[in-house]
Amino acid sequence: MRNIRIRLNEVMAERGLTQTQLSELSNVRQAAISEMSRNIREQINLKTLVKIADALEIDDISELIVIEKTGEGR
Repeated sequence: MRNIRIRLNEVMAERGLTQTQLSELSNVRQAAISEMSRNIREQINLKTLVKIADALEIDDISELIVIEKTGEGR
């Protein structure tokens, strides 16, 4: 089985940003950024991803999203 993980915490740390700062830069609610940072958000709107990518100056989505294999099932 595979799992999609948002690397938002890592990317924010690399850029020295807090959730509040990213919220202000991206115009995305801080609560949404918090949920994405903790990987508990089950659905993410593409427009939200674009806003975050723009704010973080990300051109390659693999910087932000990774697909990982979990140990369960096949």
